[in-house]
Amino acid sequence: MNPAIDFSLSPDVERIRQKVRTFVAENCLPLEADRANFDDHENISMDVLEKLRRKAKDAGLWAPQISESLGGMGLSMTAQAVVYEEAAYSIFGPLAINCSAPDDGNMRLLMMVGTDDQKERWLKPIVDGRVRSSFVMTEPHPGSGSDPAGMMLTKAEKKGNSWVIKGRKWFITGAGVAEHFIIIARTSDDPRNGLSAFIFHRDQPGWRITRKIPIMGPEEHGGHCELEFDGLEIPERDVLMNIGDGMRATQIRLGPARLTHCMRWLGMSRRAMDIAADYVRVRKSFGDVLADHEGVQWILGDAAMDIHMGRLATMFAAWKLDQGGRARKEISMAKVQVADTLNRVVDSCIQLCGAKGYSQDTLLEWMYRYARQAKLVDGASEVHKMVLSRLYMKEGQDFWSWDASD
Repeated sequence: MNPAIDFSLSPDVERIRQKVRTFVAENCLPLEADRANFDDHENISMDVLEKLRRKAKDAGLWAPQISESLGGMGLSMTAQAVVYEEAAYSIFGPLAINCSAPDDGNMRLLMMVGTDDQKERWLKPIVDGRVRSSFVMTEPHPGSGSDPAGMMLTKAEKKGNSWVIKGRKWFITGAGVAEHFIIIARTSDDPRNGLSAFIFHRDQPGWRITRKIPIMGPEEHGGHCELEFDGLEIPERDVLMNIGDGMRATQIRLGPARLTHCMRWLGMSRRAMDIAADYVRVRKSFGDVLADHEGVQWILGDAAMDIHMGRLATMFAAWKLDQGGRARKEISMAKVQVADTLNRVVDSCIQLCGAKGYSQDTLLEWMYRYARQAKLVDGASEVHKMVLSRLYMKEGQDFWSWDASD
């Protein structure tokens, strides 16, 4: 029997949520106020981040998605939803407690499918915060983008007891600073089982970063890089899952990763609203503060509703995952809805703040440039809508069926 859908928080989860909120308010928000704490790519400076992470560990707020036995907090997906949202109220929050992309998804994948040896050598250093990681899948044209199974050109060929990888990848987030990498490559022409996943270290020969790709928004640490592989050798012990399981590994990683993006985007959306609300409460126009203008109230009301609907979609998908389901359509719907919400909310908040919102006197312009990628990463919105359409055409009215109790 499935438990009843209940999104009320247990006392333990509420305590953690409040603890994260306090930590962010006391330790992260003050750092954002000083541009000296940012690096040249508009992210938190590494030396500042290390001090912040030590505070998070001391507070017991570290790696909420990882089991306690591996050094994390061992939270369920629904508990993660509220913790990630609170952390992302600050642009530095997810990094501070080690729940930011791409490490978040890579840790989750390695925890779920890695061997004991792989967890010790590859996962534990990421969990501990000693290294950063990267997921290597997307390729330049004519290689794979949204259709890796059908279009991937990077190949891994067996050579003795190793696999030799040749090919090109691009827009690989965090590659510039990552030490541990998970790469997806073609090992056969089988349409369902032709891809495999491998793990490698930055210091292994046979590959290189050819360029760091300039992007519109603020950079993650390590940027978005183009990589070339011309003979990277990976031993059998570093095959993740089994040969032919590359798409399964990708699906295991990307489903929850899309949802954790949503959790973080909701936190950022809430922060944008608070920045705008603080401004319209005091800024006057035509004799009244902006908050008393009907048009302003409509904008804030729409934004509040969008965030609430995004939270419900995200929490429902998280609940489905906690029940052991794949939540494929629920995650796709949340991904599209929350990506749109982030873009609409930040845009509206800039409009409410006027020139101040467009300037760097607030974080809104930073969020605006960051938000645009939400409709692209981990599957463009149009791809998710295609998935939903196909599921509807297959399921008909059952597309909206409820989970029934026994």
